[in-house]
Amino acid sequence: MALDELKHFRKAAEKCFVSQPTISGQIKKLEEYLGVELIERTKQKVFLTEVGKRVIERARIILNEVNQIEEISKTSADPMSGKINIGIIPTLAPFFLPLIISPLKKKFPRLETVLFELQTAVIIEKLNKGELDLGILALPFDDIFLAEEKLFDEPFFMAVSKEHRLSKKKIVNFEDLSRETVLLLEEGHCLGQQSLEICYRAGAKEMKNFRATSMETLRNMLVVENNMVTLIPQLAVNHYKKLKEEYIKYIPFEKPHPKRTIGLIYRKSSCKKKCFTNIGELLKEIILTSIILSF
Repeated sequence: MALDELKHFRKAAEKCFVSQPTISGQIKKLEEYLGVELIERTKQKVFLTEVGKRVIERARIILNEVNQIEEISKTSADPMSGKINIGIIPTLAPFFLPLIISPLKKKFPRLETVLFELQTAVIIEKLNKGELDLGILALPFDDIFLAEEKLFDEPFFMAVSKEHRLSKKKIVNFEDLSRETVLLLEEGHCLGQQSLEICYRAGAKEMKNFRATSMETLRNMLVVENNMVTLIPQLAVNHYKKLKEEYIKYIPFEKPHPKRTIGLIYRKSSCKKKCFTNIGELLKEIILTSIILSF
């Protein structure tokens, strides 16, 4: 698994705290025992064979299960103690984390939460590798080894420059969106894909020659391209409105509001389900009591 991750014998040996000849010899013994070639060796790179890839997939499942043995003993005494690694998507993290970090520490003082801002695909990959315990992202997703729990629905607002023709409106609809060109986030951000689906449904066009890396870039581009629009989720709108900016208007949609669903995901095999459920209940309370999803 170390060799698959690092694609380099020396680096893999260092990660496993053994010498390079040792790791090479052990892999060779494994290949002889199984009667197959697991590694394709070249001077430039290390590749897994097709059989090697299948073995790695099974090895990850086995090692994750082995790690559960130690976790079971820890969580049986106190499910809300120990270390938990949480991944959260970039379009949610800056606006949601300030709301939840302090309440999590106060409610579960013996729980050490380590937070990582990661895109959806990376969160899913690291959950399956056992490098994360929990993910907070937009649902749905597709992975048979992972379970999900809904937290809340987050409406989208149309964001426009104060110079835009729609900036005087108090509410917009899909017909308004149908005549617009929409700025989107780059591929890899689920918000970009969600916005694109909403645009296609409304008949809007996407700006083909530009994709933003962040919502901050989207907002700045609205000032430059003041004849375009973008979609911003509710928590981000709440944050930006506090800044009392003068150059962007956030307009709610009439019902039914376009929205995204935010939830938790975790391995179905995890022994920390009680911990995840408790965290989920707290996060739902925070959303209900700390912010108002108003329109």
